[in-house]
Amino acid sequence: MLSFRFEDPLWLLALAPLALLAYALVWRRRRAAVLYSDVGLLKNLPVTMAQRLKRFVPWILIAGLALIVVALARPQQGLEDFRIRTEGIAMEMCIDRSGSMQALDFHLDGRRANRLEAVKRAFKDFVAGNDELPGRPDDLIGLIAFGGYADAKCPLTLDHGALLEVLKSVKIPQPVRDNQGRVINERLLDEELSTAIGDSVVLAVDRLKDIDAASKVVILLSDGEHNAGIADPTAAVEAAKAYGVKIYTIGVGSNGLAPFPAIDPLGRKVLVNRPVRLDEATLRHMAEATGGKYFNARDTEALESVYGEIDQLEKTVSEGRLYTEYRELYRFFLLPGLALVLLQVTLVSTRFRSLP
Repeated sequence: MLSFRFEDPLWLLALAPLALLAYALVWRRRRAAVLYSDVGLLKNLPVTMAQRLKRFVPWILIAGLALIVVALARPQQGLEDFRIRTEGIAMEMCIDRSGSMQALDFHLDGRRANRLEAVKRAFKDFVAGNDELPGRPDDLIGLIAFGGYADAKCPLTLDHGALLEVLKSVKIPQPVRDNQGRVINERLLDEELSTAIGDSVVLAVDRLKDIDAASKVVILLSDGEHNAGIADPTAAVEAAKAYGVKIYTIGVGSNGLAPFPAIDPLGRKVLVNRPVRLDEATLRHMAEATGGKYFNARDTEALESVYGEIDQLEKTVSEGRLYTEYRELYRFFLLPGLALVLLQVTLVSTRFRSLP
């Protein structure tokens, strides 16, 4: 947040004598310079451009001196507010980007949205805040996206603006087709569309284990069941318990049928119901075994309320002190002020010189 101030505002009192000097110039102009019985003949003389400009010459000096006074008061502009974090929470967000996250059973701004879009919107509001959530400005937050393998997208950071920019890059893998429409990455795509829950949590714990924080938390969002990767959920739980990491799990959607985007034989975009399975038992066990909590979010409103509840459970202890770095602006007043004073001295010594 930008701010403006004067470091030495007492110098601004010097503007008062300048105001008196300006008044004296106006009063002096009203007095007759030459006493003569009849000036009627002079009224018919043409007024030159030099005569018109000469009346402004004294004001150049006044303006220059005023700018110099403002410069002496040291105007400053705040560049950035810095938050001093006294005690916060370190959390890793593990976001599922497997194929089932394409299900269009959520709504955002009055339109259908897939599960990943809804998760990303709620995640953004949780980190940055909105009308109902205060945000998490004092917390170290990292981001891990996982499908068939876990990918650390962003390290633990207080730069939440950069974190949210990285969040935009999290997408569901899509098929790559050749000129004839054939999928050329079918084997890799099948792997990427799987769900490696265990690997994502193990990676999150590894990122948190050496961090000095009041509390260490993993928030896992998934809509499927563990079916890929090296580490299983049980091993992930043991790793979290060993390093004092709590796991909050959020099951997105439910079991049954969910609408998925598809292309019909005529090339039209349609919705097709496909079966989905949410392994709530595993997610609930992972949370309860580490002192966390399991939530189920079946729609956008429920997902937002889950983040609100986690926000209440994991509060940050912080003094919330702020300090601002200021940039000196005096040169932008001093240099033009000196230039105007020099210009006035030059003019009254040359073109607008007055004879006594």
